[in-house]
Amino acid sequence: MRGFRGLAVWQKAHALTLAVYRVTATFPPAERFGLTQQLRRASVSVGSNIAEACGRGSEADFRRCIHIAPGSANETDYQLLLARDLDMLPSDTYVALATPCTEVERMLVSLIKRAHPIP
Repeated sequence: MRGFRGLAVWQKAHALTLAVYRVTATFPPAERFGLTQQLRRASVSVGSNIAEACGRGSEADFRRCIHIAPGSANETDYQLLLARDLDMLPSDTYVALATPCTEVERMLVSLIKRAHPIP
């Protein structure tokens, strides 16, 4: 079992999720069960899958869980873009969220490569 709180990728994912929660609180009430909920769930899923991976007992379980996180990061990335294009996010706010989202995606790819050494 590994500690997830010390992982830089989890820390960035957690900070991104906190920011997503703050910004989606300003979304229109009609989106409460739409984009607001979807974006929050996707961002939470990134950190949750990293944490779950760290709590697994075997390397195979770790790798399986850690492979899910990039999909959730990409989902978050798209939903941020959608929110911007629907004028729910100002462009500067979009950039402030999309940039760390991309960083998390890159960090996850690096973590996955380390978990799967190339022979």
